[in-house]
Amino acid sequence: MSKLVHAQWSSKMGFVLAATGSAVGLGNIWRFSYLVGDNGGAAFVLVYLACVAVVGLPVLVAEWLIGRRGQKNPINAMSELASKNGHPKAWALVGASGVVAAFLILSFYSVIGGWSLSYTLGSVIGTFTGQDADGVAATFDGLLGNPGLLLLWHTAFMVLVVWIVARGVTKGLESAARIMMPALVVLLLVLVGYGMTTGYFGETLAFMFRPDWSALSGDVVLAAMGQAFFTLSLGMGIMMAYGSYLGEDVKLLGTARTVIILDTGIALLAGLAIFPIVFANGLSASEGPGLIFVTLPLAFGNMTGGALLGLTFFLLLTFAALTSAISLLEPVVEFVEERTPFSRVMATLAGGMAVWVLGIAALMSFNIWPVPIMFGLNVFDFLDTFTSRILLPLTGLGAIVFVAWCLDRRSVADELNLSGGSEQLWHIVGRYVAPLGVLLVFINSLMG
Repeated sequence: MSKLVHAQWSSKMGFVLAATGSAVGLGNIWRFSYLVGDNGGAAFVLVYLACVAVVGLPVLVAEWLIGRRGQKNPINAMSELASKNGHPKAWALVGASGVVAAFLILSFYSVIGGWSLSYTLGSVIGTFTGQDADGVAATFDGLLGNPGLLLLWHTAFMVLVVWIVARGVTKGLESAARIMMPALVVLLLVLVGYGMTTGYFGETLAFMFRPDWSALSGDVVLAAMGQAFFTLSLGMGIMMAYGSYLGEDVKLLGTARTVIILDTGIALLAGLAIFPIVFANGLSASEGPGLIFVTLPLAFGNMTGGALLGLTFFLLLTFAALTSAISLLEPVVEFVEERTPFSRVMATLAGGMAVWVLGIAALMSFNIWPVPIMFGLNVFDFLDTFTSRILLPLTGLGAIVFVAWCLDRRSVADELNLSGGSEQLWHIVGRYVAPLGVLLVFINSLMG
């Protein structure tokens, strides 16, 4: 039993903003738009939306439902629900996998968040102004090669995350989302407005939305399915934890659709903001992290008003990183708070400190400790690979299988307000289509 009355979101809007903030992270700012352009434009978007409907939405709803029914951290929620429904408590391993994944991801995600903080300051003090390509690349290499500097920014980022999460569900998570999500959208719209003045906005629209059906292939479908799964923060224990703070009045299916629409809309806006700048400066659109920390700073440093645009962009990036990071810490804190005598503040400090320590090992992968630790991967790459390719798909698969196969079918239908044909469709998608989709994502990620 929890020693405390379980916290609740103060409103549906606060929950929607927090859940969307979790889904909108660093990857959304560049990865989704790049995938759109590289995999058939509008054709990819349509496949992606279909994959969201048949894979992402059912898993998202399943994780929320588990959290709301359990009213506890993901591990306890899975254990108690399994026991109540006559199944082994070993189902708690699904919750444990999610909590561990969130912990491991935040340790290296915080390092990248630190890069964003560093570049925000760099934009203010004019670090990139007048730099050539070699100079900008040297700046990034210099940051990665300096463990002391990386530690400073990693620490600063984690302090912000801990401070927000320690304030609780309504004063911390919800308040932060209410401020940062609208600010993020405003910053994106400012950058989109600038993009319209570059003369390359039409090229961006064509890059992102012109259908190229010939580009569709099995690999493109798998890429769309993988993006649909990972973009919604599934398999990390986050949505189970967030669901545990939900009241019975929130309609899960409708709310899931809202979050998905907002997440996809923001990702598309990011593409409309970034790629006009990329094309106007003759840069490559498929650079991955290099696009954010090398090619765009080069563009900002050599354009009129680039300092202000650079500051706007890296503030946007930092907000996106923070909204995801606070959600990653929450499942860990909820578990510690409910399983120990610690208060909310002490649980956050304990969880944040543990994440911070592992993050030090991750940041040293770029300088004084680049050696492989397992499977030829250094600490940073191992944490990234192990979580994204194994823990996340397995946790998401476990969640949807548990809800579709282990919980009473009628009670799930009642909770989701389903009947007749809609209930039958959910039953088929939940039991067969979504698990198969997640399994394909898992197999494809292992082979990638």
